[in-house]
Amino acid sequence: MAEDVDLTSPVPALCADLLASGQADAALVPVIEFQRMKDLLIVPDVCVGSKGKVRSVVLVSKREDLEGIHSAALDESSRTSSTLIKVIFREFIGSEPEWMSARPDLHSMLEANDAALIIGDPGMTFERQGLFVLDLASLWHRYTGLGFVFAMWMVRKDKVHCIRNIDFARARDEGLEHIEEIVSDYQERIPLGKAALLEYLTANITFFMDQSMRRGLNEFFRLAHKHGLISSVKQTTFL
Repeated sequence: MAEDVDLTSPVPALCADLLASGQADAALVPVIEFQRMKDLLIVPDVCVGSKGKVRSVVLVSKREDLEGIHSAALDESSRTSSTLIKVIFREFIGSEPEWMSARPDLHSMLEANDAALIIGDPGMTFERQGLFVLDLASLWHRYTGLGFVFAMWMVRKDKVHCIRNIDFARARDEGLEHIEEIVSDYQERIPLGKAALLEYLTANITFFMDQSMRRGLNEFFRLAHKHGLISSVKQTTFL
């Protein structure tokens, strides 16, 4: 099976573009893109999400109070996270800053804004002194009591036959079985200790869908539509 699959590893936002253009048959995609793209199926039971603190998706602010944030820069590589922070402000805070898209450089983002949304490795490795850090998955759980799904594998409907032999759940499980090796590889690229990386991959991130995660996904779609961030809500359709 492996020799029949060409793997690439761009960021999820670019994965969505490759899937939309037909350059990829299947991709790990920001979940909000399911509502924006046509003719996709979702691989069931496999996700990248969090039931509490995710650590790698954070709003960094010069102010402690969310209500006092008047401008915020959004990491240009974020799609689900950018939608999530807008949902949180509109639905739960009752106020909203002025948004701008920016490359993920925290210093320059905060030079011109009260806050910045940072995702991925940069969201875990910046100097926190003098800043207030709000974890988006934690905020979502505080207000909804639900888990949050950031990304899922999606497949083009016209390419289902190409991926029938790929066992996504088994691939996930195999990765978890080799978590120590993965952490060792990450340590060469990310300035975090082994214990922190292990905690991130085994406690902060969940790769499994359960009822809380499914309900969280549906609630996110509902609120994104309520606040005009997607034009409609499609029923989630699985492979």
